[in-house]
Amino acid sequence: MTTSDPQPVFFNPLQPGYLDDPYSHQAEIRTAEPVHRIFDRWGLFSYDDCFKLLRDPSLSVEDENSDTIGSERAEQFMAAAAAEGVEFEPDKSMLSTDPPDHTRLRRLVTKAFTPRSIEALRPQVQQLVDVSLDEMEADGTADVVDRLAFTLPFDVINLMLGMPDADKEKIKAWSGAIVKTLDPILTDDEIADAMTASIKMDKHIADVITWKRSNPADDLLTRLIEAEEDGDRLSTKELSAQVSLLFIAGHETTVNLIGTGLYELLRNPEQHELWRTDSSVGANAVDELLRYVSPVQMSRRVATKDIEFGETMIPERSFVLAVLSSANRDPHKFGENADQLDLTRADAGQHVSFGSGAHYCLGASLAKLEAQVALATFIGRFPNATVAAEPQWNGRINLRGLETLPLKLH
Repeated sequence: MTTSDPQPVFFNPLQPGYLDDPYSHQAEIRTAEPVHRIFDRWGLFSYDDCFKLLRDPSLSVEDENSDTIGSERAEQFMAAAAAEGVEFEPDKSMLSTDPPDHTRLRRLVTKAFTPRSIEALRPQVQQLVDVSLDEMEADGTADVVDRLAFTLPFDVINLMLGMPDADKEKIKAWSGAIVKTLDPILTDDEIADAMTASIKMDKHIADVITWKRSNPADDLLTRLIEAEEDGDRLSTKELSAQVSLLFIAGHETTVNLIGTGLYELLRNPEQHELWRTDSSVGANAVDELLRYVSPVQMSRRVATKDIEFGETMIPERSFVLAVLSSANRDPHKFGENADQLDLTRADAGQHVSFGSGAHYCLGASLAKLEAQVALATFIGRFPNATVAAEPQWNGRINLRGLETLPLKLH
């Protein structure tokens, strides 16, 4: 009797059903081959490997340091830029910059982004949530993604930056097209759409910065303009890149956390009831939802040296993806119930949803504050809310979240 070799596994985020449930496929890869070759890049699927990658200060976040992705992506974006009649410029935000530039930029931005200033926003966040829920209650039904999950972080980042009123729907569309470029697989059309959106977003931000220079106030954008240390200031391009990052990252991931987090609470009624009746679990509940839904599913690094994971040596200049959502459900880290939502989980805060190391998300405390206020207030006010129609996912592999979540509130 002979046995055939096991079928090789291959990570395929385009397979049917993946966007509805990426976790079962990720678990399959994590079990069979946690250090996994994905075309011309590598993927890490275990918690320990992802944590090691994220914490290694010698690695790069600049795509051009990769022999494969850097040149490929650069050529695609240059072609898209040429079609728009502009010159392509690599992203110079903190998200895509290595030390010493990253260290310098983060130091300047952090001066205007302190935990104290975030906590001071709590009353205003509560007021925004209450207004949204008042309007929703009057209607009796609502798409909570549109009416709360998107509106709240958009309004909060506008408030923080001191930006004038803008067309939310336009900026939502631009932002969605731009963050699509964080997916591991892109079509030419998606790149072209992202370039068009980037041009429009850059023009909007440039106009806002010009307006703010003439209308300074006690807000984050004014402090970024004025931020200085040892005579060092943000250049105009650097300022625009950081504002764009804060504006996009400041609401895109929080939309996913609030919308998908609420959906999972409704699908786990015992956990929903636990939080509703015991407000003391709120902070840990948000960490557990961050672990469970992973609003950002992947983070990338470029190997600046040969780096070993288990028995696999990943060569220098390779493009490496840390699959955060797989790490967050690794039973070797979070136990055999890692695929279950448990708002009392003791180690929930050890998730990697905000990354780790030097590039740990600057807006983590803001996202947590918004989610805690929004979700606790919603479930307290609408304890009997139910899903009114099938929710729709946003179609993104990386910044995965719900596009719609229609609810009946009473």
